[in-house]
Amino acid sequence: MPLPVLLLILSRRRRSQRGQAIVLGSLSFLVLALMVTLSFNLSHALRQKMSLQQHGDAMSFSMGVLEARALNYYAVTNRAIAGSYVAMNSLHAYMATASITGEIMRAGQKTFIPILAQETAKCIASKGTSPCCQHAVEAGKVLAKFRKQGDMYDRSVRGLEGNFRTAMTGLDLMVDNIHTSQRSVHEKTVQAVKDGSSHGLSRLKTDTAPNVSDLSSAVGALNANEFNCAVDGMQCQGSVPNSSPEARARVVTEIGNASRSGWPANRNIMGGLPTHLHPEFVKEVLDIPGTGANTLTLHKGSSKTVQSKNKVYGGGQSSGNQGSTVAAAESGLFTQVTWYDATPVPWPYDASIWSDSGGGGHSVGGAHRGQHRFEGTNVRALMACAGSGNCFMKYRANPDQGRDWGQPRVYSYYTMKLNVGDPKKAPWELNNSRRVKFEHGAQGSGDLTLAAGEGMSLSKSLVYYHRFKQGGWSEPPNLFAPYWRVKLHPFTPQEAKKVLEDAGNSDAATIAEAPEVSL
Repeated sequence: MPLPVLLLILSRRRRSQRGQAIVLGSLSFLVLALMVTLSFNLSHALRQKMSLQQHGDAMSFSMGVLEARALNYYAVTNRAIAGSYVAMNSLHAYMATASITGEIMRAGQKTFIPILAQETAKCIASKGTSPCCQHAVEAGKVLAKFRKQGDMYDRSVRGLEGNFRTAMTGLDLMVDNIHTSQRSVHEKTVQAVKDGSSHGLSRLKTDTAPNVSDLSSAVGALNANEFNCAVDGMQCQGSVPNSSPEARARVVTEIGNASRSGWPANRNIMGGLPTHLHPEFVKEVLDIPGTGANTLTLHKGSSKTVQSKNKVYGGGQSSGNQGSTVAAAESGLFTQVTWYDATPVPWPYDASIWSDSGGGGHSVGGAHRGQHRFEGTNVRALMACAGSGNCFMKYRANPDQGRDWGQPRVYSYYTMKLNVGDPKKAPWELNNSRRVKFEHGAQGSGDLTLAAGEGMSLSKSLVYYHRFKQGGWSEPPNLFAPYWRVKLHPFTPQEAKKVLEDAGNSDAATIAEAPEVSL
C-alpha cells in the first residue's frame, strides 16, 4: 500500500477516536453534573430535615418547660394556701388564749361562791362571833375582784375582735386569689401546649424554622389532655377518674394541720402553770386572794382546721375531715388550794372560738361580738372556684407505669418543605418539579428526583418529678414540692402510632410499629 494512502487511513482513525472521546466525555460530564446537583439537593434536604427535627425537639422541650414551671408554681402556691390555713389556726389560737383570761378570772369568782357560802354559814351559826365572819367578808371582796378583772379582760379581747375579723377575711380572700392565679396559669399553659405559639413559643419558629408548619391541632389536643390529666379535678381522658371535692379537701386540710407550729397545735400543760400566758397575768391570778393559795392545773389548748368545732383535740383523719371550720379551744381548772377553814371547790374554765360558712361563733360572749366567716376548704369543684371556695391544685396520681404514673407527656409534630421550589433561588434544583427525565437510546428513558418534597419531625418530652437527694426518685410526684423538671424522652411504638394517627400521617403510623424501626 502506498505510503500516502496509509497515512490517510491512520489519520482518519485518529479523528474517529477523538470523536468517541468527546461523546463519552459529554456523557460523563452530564452524569457528574447530575451527581453534583443531586448532592446539593441532598445536602440541602438533610440540612432542612435537621433544622426541622431540632425545631420539633425544641418545641416539645419548651412546651414541657412551661408545664414544669406551672406545676412548680402550683406547688409553691399550694404551700401558700396551706400556710394561710396555718395562719388562720394561729389567729384562732391567739384569740382563744386571749379569751381564756376573762374565763380564768370568772372561774376564780365561781370558786369563791361556795367559799363565801361556807364562811357565811359558819358566821351565822356563831351569831357573829366567829372569825369566819371576817373570812366571809374577805371572800366576798376576792369574789368581786375576780368578777371585775374578768370583765376588764373581756373588754380588752373585744378590742381585738375587729382586727381578728379583718385578718380572717384577708386570709380567706388570699386563698381565693391564690387559686384564681393557679387557674389562670393553668389555662394559659394549656393554651400554649395546645397551639404551640402562645406565650413566646412562636419566636422559636421565627428564629429557627420560619418555614415550618404550625403544631398539629390534634397533637396540641393530646398535649392539653396530658396536662389536664396531671391535675385532679380537670377534665381528662385516658387516666384515672377525678377524686371528689371532699377527698381533695381532706388532703389540703391535713397538710395545713400538719404544718402548724408547736404552740397553736398543742398548749397542753399537764403539770405547772400555763407558761404561754403572760407572767403578769399569772401573777395577778395568784395574788388576788391575798391569803390562802390557788393554782391553775390541767391547762390545755389547740387550734385546728376541722369538720366540726368539737373535733379540735382529735387526731389526724384519713377521711371525714373536709376542713369546713377553723376552730380553737383552751381549758383548764382553777383550784383554790387553801382558804382558812373553808373547803374550796375547783372550778373549770374554757374558751372556744370558730369560723365557718355560717359566720362562726365563740363561747365567751362577753369577749366577742360579730361574725367571722370561713368558706371551708375546697367546697366546690376545682374549676368552679372562681373567686370563692378555697380550692387548690392536687396532683392526679396514676398507678400505671405505662402512663408514667400520671406525669404529663408533651408531643410535637411538624412538617416542612425540604426543597426551595424556586430554581432562581436554588439553581441546583433545576426546575420546580425537582425531577429530571432523560432518554438513553434503546435502553429507554430515566426519571430522577433531585430533592425530597416534604419532611416530618416527631418529638416527645416528659415532665417529671425528682427531688435531688438520696432516695429522691422514691418520692412520689406531688404538687406541694417544686421539683418538676423536663427532658426529651423516647417514644414507645404504640405511643408514636397514636400521635402520628392523630396528626393524620397514617403511612408513618404504620411504619412506627415495624420491629426494625428505631424510635
